[in-house]
Amino acid sequence: MKLNYKSILTAATVMVAAANANAGMVMDWYAGATAGYGSMAMVVDDNNHSHTSDHSAQSYGAVVGVDLPVVRFEAEYDYLDSKRVDMQTLMGNAYVKLPGLVVVNPYIGVGVGMMFDASVDSKYYLDIKFDTAIAYQGMLGATLNIPALPFKIDIEGRALFIPEIYSKNNIEIDGLQYDARIKLRYVF
Repeated sequence: MKLNYKSILTAATVMVAAANANAGMVMDWYAGATAGYGSMAMVVDDNNHSHTSDHSAQSYGAVVGVDLPVVRFEAEYDYLDSKRVDMQTLMGNAYVKLPGLVVVNPYIGVGVGMMFDASVDSKYYLDIKFDTAIAYQGMLGATLNIPALPFKIDIEGRALFIPEIYSKNNIEIDGLQYDARIKLRYVF
């Protein structure tokens, strides 16, 4: 039986093309932990006078998400701890991956969610109960892909804005938290 080389070459080309097309369809599920250090500012506006209280802050959190070829989506819980205010946030984040190297991939992201369960040191703000409020954040960072290990490391800067944490008696307080953060993700 005589084989036609054109048929073999055509079949091999179709198989390679199909394999490359399927490689782009892979999605990775992950879970991870975050830690960050930065600053938290409380912007107080009372009777047309505005002042800012700014103190160092730490953040700790957990994430679960899905990593697709061009984008990444995740749910995030954070505990934010500053000298004056401690709060918790739940966020939904979306990231767009930018072209990069094999090992280092830059990204940009946004998030929306809510701040809840804030506690205030009473010596700074007397009898203020912060409301549950919507929160927004922006992120810019890079992912370090460790070959042959199921871990990815994200190094990022982020800013979290929480408008009108408190709004009563002609006093309005907004929150701004910004930090440098490291995130360790385990890919399933």
